Amino acid sequence: MPKLRLSKQAVLTRRAALTGALSLLAAPALAAASGPALSYMRKVAKDMLNAHRQGTVASFKRAILRHADVAGIADYSLGQYRSKLPAGQKKAYYAGTATFMARYFADQSREYVVAKYEIGEAREDGKDVNIQTKVFLMNGQSYTVVWRLSPSGGGFKVADAKVLGFSLIYLQRGIFTSFLSKRNGNVAELVAALNR
Repeated sequence: MPKLRLSKQAVLTRRAALTGALSLLAAPALAAASGPALSYMRKVAKDMLNAHRQGTVASFKRAILRHADVAGIADYSLGQYRSKLPAGQKKAYYAGTATFMARYFADQSREYVVAKYEIGEAREDGKDVNIQTKVFLMNGQSYTVVWRLSPSGGGFKVADAKVLGFSLIYLQRGIFTSFLSKRNGNVAELVAALNR
C-alpha cells in the first residue's frame, strides 16, 4: 500500500486550520475570565478618576480600600522584614499602607491632571488578569498603565499597577525596606511613620 504524503503546503494549511480551531475553542474561556475582570476594571477606573478629581487623600483611600488587595500589597512591601511584623500591629500597618498609597496618588494627581482614560484588552496571567489602560492627561500627554487583578472572594482585587513599565508595589517595597534597613528592621517604627 502506498504511503500517504501531504505536500508542504497541505501540512501548513492543516496546521493553520488546527491552530485556528484551537484558538476558537480557547476564546470562550478567555472571554469568560476576562469579561468579569473588564467589568470590575471599569468600576476601579471610575472610582480612581472620581478620587483623582477630588484630589484628596481621603478620596483615594476610599477607592484603595474598596479595590486594592491592601494586605497582600502591604505584606509584599515588607520584603525580608515581613516576619518581623507582630500580629498585634497588622491592622495598624495595613491601614498605614493604605494611607501611604493614598498620599502618593493624591500627590500625583496635582502634578498629572487626568482628562480621560481608555480600558484596553485583558490578558490572563496564571490566575491573575492584566488589563492595559491608556491615561490621557490634560496637557496632551498620555501613558500606559497595566493593572494586575487577582481573584478575591468570587471577584477581583487590584494587586499591582505598572506605570510606564514600573511596578508600583515594587517601588513601594523599595521605599519600605530602605526605611527598615536604616532602623535595624524595626517594623514598629515603620508602622508609626505610616500612621502619622
